[in-house]
Amino acid sequence: MGTQETPSTDPVSPTLPVPTTSAGREALAAILARPGRALVALDFDGTLAPIVENPEDARAHPGARPALAALAPKVAAVAVVTGRPAEVAVRNGGFAGVAGLERLSVLGHYGAERWDARTGALTAPAPHPGVAAVRAELPAVLEAAQGGPGVWVEEKGGRAVAVHTRRADDPQAAFDALRAPLTDLAARHGLIVEPGRMVLELRPPGIDKGVALLDHVREVGAESVLYAGDDLGDLPAFAAVEKLRADGVPGLLVCSGSTEVGEVAQRADLVVDGPAGVVELLRALADQLG
Repeated sequence: MGTQETPSTDPVSPTLPVPTTSAGREALAAILARPGRALVALDFDGTLAPIVENPEDARAHPGARPALAALAPKVAAVAVVTGRPAEVAVRNGGFAGVAGLERLSVLGHYGAERWDARTGALTAPAPHPGVAAVRAELPAVLEAAQGGPGVWVEEKGGRAVAVHTRRADDPQAAFDALRAPLTDLAARHGLIVEPGRMVLELRPPGIDKGVALLDHVREVGAESVLYAGDDLGDLPAFAAVEKLRADGVPGLLVCSGSTEVGEVAQRADLVVDGPAGVVELLRALADQLG
């Protein structure tokens, strides 16, 4: 991967960065040529919102909402694809009732939930029974695994449970110690473990950001797609974009710069400087589209 062009910090006229791969440049050209057939999809935590110690404190970058509102009317659709409950992402992103965001959808719980800005409606299936069973057994499993102090559990609206190690004395050691026992626990109740940045999420199988993204591409009839993410949970979406490319649909992969998940940066066509860089990219794209 070559050297990335850094987006301008000029608040009036940000520069549209150039992807370092031919596939990325082809996709950007397709988006610019036919924006009304393009889907822009983005992760939330680490991409639109900075990573914070307590996920409940995460809020979208101050420039994210206006940048999305400027871009959304110029493309076919905009989607936020997140592991969070959709209503939490809507609240923490400040997306409800924003002029210009009528074409925004928030695909929560990896696409199991959906919120549409145009109607304000939230749709979701019944929770998987394995989540409640895992939650009941989790305290004993954590104690036996000796992940150490600072490990804590995040409830995700009854649809998933996440175990965070970022606050532990040795976050990586705690992560490594817990991975196998949590994988065993999940398997006993028909769930899988999705690893992330110092977090292990136990959730139902068959649902991921790649499935959600492909479904949304088909729904909106997109002929090109931009996807931006930062974590291991975004790799299925990256794979979905790569599949679309093989099927003739141009796709641009953007990494919201992270030193913690190198594989995302390695597979990206373009690396930007975290949520601030994502905002600059969105603003530059909106400006370029006029």
